[in-house]
Amino acid sequence: MNVVPLFQDKKEANNLWIETIQWWSDPTIKIRFVESGDDYWFIMGADSKKPETNQSLFKVLKKSENYERFKNGHGGEAYLRLGVYSQKFKNDVKDDAVCNCGHIKEDHDSEDDDECYYEDCNCKKFESFQLNLYPRKKKKTVTDIKFVQEDQVKDDPLTWNCLYINKYKKKEQ
Repeated sequence: MNVVPLFQDKKEANNLWIETIQWWSDPTIKIRFVESGDDYWFIMGADSKKPETNQSLFKVLKKSENYERFKNGHGGEAYLRLGVYSQKFKNDVKDDAVCNCGHIKEDHDSEDDDECYYEDCNCKKFESFQLNLYPRKKKKTVTDIKFVQEDQVKDDPLTWNCLYINKYKKKEQ
């Protein structure tokens, strides 16, 4: 399985990899999923060979089918890579590209408005996305993956520090 934090800017992803993640030693990389109601906190960090550039990442996300699939199928390890996400429009894609509405490019009007031909579809404009994995030939192997409930975060320094700074401390102020 893969863990792919997404970025819109290739330069931002590139800088994060070069300045931080490439210095992480694989056995020290930790990924935590902290469940809180219908959401979860994705938290990732590691011990670095260059401590001055050390940082952790987090994002609060909604639970999804993909989250449940990863939770049930990761088998104790995952590959870490970064993804660069870009939005694509009708003129940017090949003929077999699929729109966000689920219909292919040729199912959309060939005129300027790009409206979907299907009557039961509300799509007014062809939009899709492209995901490029970065770096292409490099990845990190993560074996320290845990799923915890929010009331268990005090037992783990990575999750406690993240939630304390980004959630609990804000409530105190």
